[in-house]
Amino acid sequence: MTPPRPGDPIPGLYCQPVPEPDLATVAEVDARVARWVAREDVCPPQWRQGLVGFGVGRAVVLQYPDYASMEHLMAAAELLAAENVVDDCYVEDFGGSPEGLGARLVIAQSALDPAHLTGKYQGDWERGIQGDAALRSYRTAMRDFEAIATPLQADRFRHDMGRLHLGYLAEATWKLDGRVPEVWEYLTMRQFNSFRPCLTITDAIAGYELPVEIYALPEVQRAVALACNATTIVNDLYSYTKELAMQHPHLNLPVVLAAETGDHRSAYLRAVTVHNDLMRGFEDTAGHLHGQHPLLDRFLDGLTAWVLGNHRWHQTNTSRYTLPDFWN
Repeated sequence: MTPPRPGDPIPGLYCQPVPEPDLATVAEVDARVARWVAREDVCPPQWRQGLVGFGVGRAVVLQYPDYASMEHLMAAAELLAAENVVDDCYVEDFGGSPEGLGARLVIAQSALDPAHLTGKYQGDWERGIQGDAALRSYRTAMRDFEAIATPLQADRFRHDMGRLHLGYLAEATWKLDGRVPEVWEYLTMRQFNSFRPCLTITDAIAGYELPVEIYALPEVQRAVALACNATTIVNDLYSYTKELAMQHPHLNLPVVLAAETGDHRSAYLRAVTVHNDLMRGFEDTAGHLHGQHPLLDRFLDGLTAWVLGNHRWHQTNTSRYTLPDFWN
């Protein structure tokens, strides 16, 4: 098999091409994100340039081609940036750790789902949220999302962020226990520790609401879960080399598979197959659902656009990701 060049997709990965994003829109989102970061002081100064250089503008323009206005797109950009700030500061190697993570995350969740206390304690909570850059990122991004979303969409997002935080805690427990989970355990965790909060706001960013009685249907939830799982495994595959080089290597699907087989190359290629199975499962489920309701069709198309756009962002983000040398 011919080795991939920088910017090529992973060989054998099931994916579809998407058009390049409008460069002027990308630049406008990036400029607005930079102003938001500076104005709201939403991340520690030493990480500010890294956040601005993350490529938020390119990501959201690829992921949300059906957006209602620049304000809607900016709401998605701020949420994406805030999730990365909290992940870096509370969970990952840029200040985070598994020790004490549960206590940090419950306070972080309250920046999205406000605490309702009494007297002095309400003031203490307010000062606690305002005094932490990562918590400010959550709070200000949520405020701007609420301005463009319906109350039901905001509540859906809060619940999906709780799911994300639960996944963070599962992975932290394995780190503290020094245990590599079984593959099925890891994939279950990944269904929670996933991009779900980004995917399930596609209707809000497009300026409509998928009715809750449709959204809650088991087959719709299956489509959502498969889309989230597929795109999260894409992250595992593209970030594999970067994560192995970190001071504290991360769990990802190829690493978990390699713990079973002892062969890193075959484990990586098997992870590609797992992604492809998840992606085809999503497409099959979405195909069965299409035609039942116009807004459901639009929502499923939004999920597909997010999955494909996210893959394209990973594939072409060569300053952040490099592929392993498994095809030479």
